[in-house]
Amino acid sequence: MFRTIREDIRAVFERDPAARNLIEVLLTYAGVHAVLLHRIAHPLFRYKIPVIPRLISHLARFISGIEIHPGARIGHGFFIDHGMGVVIGETTEIGDRVTLYQGVTLGGVGQAVGKRHPTLGNHVVVGAGAKVLGAIRIGDHVRIGANSVVLQSVPDHATVVGIPGKIVRGLKEDAVLDHLHLPDPITERLERLEKELHDITAAQGTPRADDTPSGAP
Repeated sequence: MFRTIREDIRAVFERDPAARNLIEVLLTYAGVHAVLLHRIAHPLFRYKIPVIPRLISHLARFISGIEIHPGARIGHGFFIDHGMGVVIGETTEIGDRVTLYQGVTLGGVGQAVGKRHPTLGNHVVVGAGAKVLGAIRIGDHVRIGANSVVLQSVPDHATVVGIPGKIVRGLKEDAVLDHLHLPDPITERLERLEKELHDITAAQGTPRADDTPSGAP
């Protein structure tokens, strides 16, 4: 467990340029507090110790604003950046070197029993406010854009945006999630339709409404 905790702390320095020193990270990073407490609660939950794991989870939520069910399985190098409002459900499984931003929900749908929360592969990045719902699998090196709602499984090396989430392009392993330049599949589709309509109109020789000379009746 201590090795895993060291990797979690190392992940902060690797992925947050604002992290300056170890004391600051340990004292002021809510994501670190929530993950450290989860590392304590999870083995207790696995050994079926009653009440205490949930109390630790509740304490973590109180001090960090992050709710991680003690049953969730989380890999090495996990980083929650500005984690207020993050919710991770009981049957969630998270691979190694995953990053979540604020407001992310890894939740379930309906009242299903058994496996009802998502599984995230390795090197996944989930943008602020995104919701990943149901017993779906998110592949390795997947990037999920801010405020996306993902309801279906996603293959490796994909970028997902929108509501519901759409795969918009592949992504190299070493790429980062650039929220500013994420493509908008709806806008792109509308632009393609407009171009096709323009091409059809031009081929038929019919003037469009915006081609009518000014002053015409």
